[in-house]
Amino acid sequence: MRHAGLRLLAVALCLTVLCGFGIPRKDRYFYESRGDIIWELPLERKELALTFDDGPEPRTTNQILDLLKQYHAKATFFVIGYRVEKYPDIVKREIAEGHEVANHTFNHVFFTKGVASETIQREIARTDRSLKQLTGKKPFLFRPPGGYYNDKSIDIARKLGYTTVLWSWHQDTEDWRSPGVRHIANKVLKNARNGDIVLLHDYVSGASIHTVKALQVILPELERRGFKLVTVSELIRDKTGELLPVSKSSGVTGSSKRAE
Repeated sequence: MRHAGLRLLAVALCLTVLCGFGIPRKDRYFYESRGDIIWELPLERKELALTFDDGPEPRTTNQILDLLKQYHAKATFFVIGYRVEKYPDIVKREIAEGHEVANHTFNHVFFTKGVASETIQREIARTDRSLKQLTGKKPFLFRPPGGYYNDKSIDIARKLGYTTVLWSWHQDTEDWRSPGVRHIANKVLKNARNGDIVLLHDYVSGASIHTVKALQVILPELERRGFKLVTVSELIRDKTGELLPVSKSSGVTGSSKRAE
């Protein structure tokens, strides 16, 4: 017990010394201040970005596109590579209607602790190739599945020409678990702020259409409040005055709230 106590004391002293030398705590503030990750982009103007993960999917994605067209709204679709290859016409429609298509890995792999660098590189690069072959354009935004990120994933994404984008903490609708139309709509509408990045899904296991039905409530109400719905790249441009790709020196940061 005595030896265990001494070891704990030694660890505590080491941590104190390291903090004294100014080694940064790698929380949200750390990554935002470096421009490594975007969570949101607070603005004076009434704009926010709806984002849809995990598609495309024939039934729900097309219904979402119909609703976005009806309300003159633009969105960003973070697509899965193997689904891009399965449903290329939907991706073409997204682009033709002025939406943004971004990278969400090829197989929806979580970049949790211990994931190999080769896996991260392969997952991002395969979807990158699929999208470039299909659309003739390189995407510049990347979102890691589940919101799992680490220094390796950030660095690899950057080397492949990507900016990592997550979402506003107060705008995680949890629609992937089919929580009900009212829950999804209330999450967005009760928390809507200028510069938000809203997390939604156009593919949910079990073919839930809660998100589609919630958008029938969300879109007209945001329009009534005077919000303009834009792509994430447009949000970045309106925040920084720069076009993508965004460099670390561009000063893209969101809220200064620290992650716990």
